[in-house]
Formats: sequence, C-alpha cells, structure tokens
Amino acid sequence: MPEARELSYDPADLWELTPEDLEALEVGAGILGTGGGGNPYQGKLLTREVMRAGHKMTILATDKIADEALCMSIGGIGAPVVGTERIREGREGYRCLQGMEELTGRKMDAIVCEEIGGANSMNPLVTAALGGLPVLDCDGMGRAFPEMQMTTFSIYGHSSTPSVMCDLHGNRVVFQHAVSEVFHERMARACVVSQGGAAMLATAPMQASFVRQNAIPSSYTQAIRLGRAVLDARRNGDDPVATVCALENGRHVFTGKVTDLKRHLRGGFAVGELELAGFDAFQGETAGIDIQNEFLIFRRDGQVEVTVPDLIIVLDVDTGYPITTEMLRYGQRIAVLAVPCHDLLRSARALAVVGPAAFGYAEIPFTPLPRPGQAA
Repeated sequence: MPEARELSYDPADLWELTPEDLEALEVGAGILGTGGGGNPYQGKLLTREVMRAGHKMTILATDKIADEALCMSIGGIGAPVVGTERIREGREGYRCLQGMEELTGRKMDAIVCEEIGGANSMNPLVTAALGGLPVLDCDGMGRAFPEMQMTTFSIYGHSSTPSVMCDLHGNRVVFQHAVSEVFHERMARACVVSQGGAAMLATAPMQASFVRQNAIPSSYTQAIRLGRAVLDARRNGDDPVATVCALENGRHVFTGKVTDLKRHLRGGFAVGELELAGFDAFQGETAGIDIQNEFLIFRRDGQVEVTVPDLIIVLDVDTGYPITTEMLRYGQRIAVLAVPCHDLLRSARALAVVGPAAFGYAEIPFTPLPRPGQAA
C-alpha cells in the first residue's frame, strides 16, 4: 500500500468550485486552449456530474502547499476530434492516480493540470475530486499544445517517466523509463492510437517547490475570470471579443468567414488548414491558420503574422465563445485574436520545444507579440 502522508496544506486555504465556476471555466479554458485541449463543453458535463455526485472540487494556490509535497500532473492525450465522437468513461484519470500511487508507493498530495486549455482544464478536477485531493492553481502550458514534452515542467528539467496511461476500456499502461521527453511522447502517442485515439496520462510526481518555480501561475484563476467576463459581456450586451482582448492584452487580428477547411487524423493528431475571407473591417482580405490539434500559424494575405507559442484564438464573432478545431465548420463567422504567451514559453530553451521550428516551420522565426506598453 502507498505510504500515508501528513496533510501538506491548510484546508482553510482551499477554494471550492461552484457550478457557476464550471460554467465560466468552460468558456475561459476554451479560449486559452487555442483550439485544442479537448471539447470544453463535454469536459464540463462530466465534471458537473462528478460534482453533483457529492465530490468536492478544490483549487489551492501554489504558495499554500509545502515544498516537499508530491504533485502529479495529468491530462488527456489524443486527437480532440476523437474525444468529441467517443465519450469518456469518466474514471480514467482516477485510475491513473491509483496506478501512480501503486507504482511509486507514495500518496499524492495534489494534482497539477498539464494544460489549462479546453477539457484538459476539467480532467484534473475530476481526478482530484475522486481522489479527495486539491488541484494547484497553475498548469504546464498556459494554453494547449499537441505534444507532452511541450510542458514547462519538461522544458525546465522534469523527467515525466514513470508515467501511467489509462483508457476507457480499463487498460493501464506504464511507461517505466524514456531516454528523453520526445521518446516518451512518441511511445505514448503510438499507444494511444492503438487504444482508439484518446486516453488519460499521468506523469511522474513533482515536488511542489519545482511546480511553483516552473508552472504557469494562476491558470484556473485566469480561466475562470476570463470566462466570467465573456458571460457578463453577453448578458450586458457588450462586445465579448473586445472584452477578451482587453482582459488578456490581446489584439483582434481578423474577422472572417470560413471558406475552406482541411482536417484529418495523422499519427494521433488532428492536422489541417483553415482558410478565411474577411468581412467588416477586413473586407477584401484573406487569412489562413495552420492546425495541429491547436492553432499554430496565422497568416494574413499569405504573410505570417502570429505564431506559436503566442496564442491564436478563434471565437464566434457574435457570442465570443471559443471554437475548438474539431468544431470548425464551413461558413462559420469568426474573430481571430492574438494573445501574448507567458514569459516561461519565450526563453530560448522553451522556443526549441514550442517555437515554430518545433512544428516543422524552421523557416518562420518567432516574433513575440508586444506586451502592454511595448511598441508593436
């Protein structure tokens, strides 16, 4: 049996989520997901049912947990379109937690979100609630990325094996050791394809002191605040697109209609291209977005304007609600926003893993979006 541990935080510091928080998180995490991370609506439905069953979902600030506390990161792996077509069983993440505790012989103190984008913001909440643990207010991306080695945890030195992968059939796979984070991603990706294209994966535990230093901070606070702002804008008749730009220091870079969409599964990813014809202030212009689970490259009239790791966000032009890559359709009227990523993703070390070249765009340099007060 795993070794019991003393409580590594004060229960008075926990923030218990409400159903209203989940509604806001669905919208905010969908926006931060840059098109990926899994369908946030489906994630919300599962999370809400777990909450209705009496399980508490709690968030804990990263500075409110002991340095030596053990934290397990978890997230979904696979192509988002598969998650839309095949509903999760719901306890995959909890089986990962059980498997990790059996594997290490240690009880976990908290759960960490692998990526705050989309349904992957919800998956840690379900796992933690079923296990009676809090989720730390942070994540490893500040957005969504398609590959596991693209977390700040891996970028800044954490070895993610041993890891545990569980699918909806009840299968459990342990990756005992990988010689690199890239090899871990390759092996896990091959395995998830054989499982039907979607599973949950928990990576090796981290000490809270490491998480505090290398995670994107306050991710749940940010996502819920953002979602609330959009919902309030809708109720008050304000412009939700402008609301998102103001709150996230973003720019509204295009408004257009989807005129073509190429999207297919390849190697466990949803890849493709989106083409747009502008209207309103962008009448007569064209734009395109390259996709690999998430929105990677934005071009206007053939010229690159925004690239990963900065956030390319697609919203419904009327509602301000996020549109994930698997929900794109011909004829949709969308707004494209560009939001600066966190500084942890802008270092040379990070850009080698999450910059344009890491996705096959060696010819495209990363030109960071300006921060407030900086010249464009």
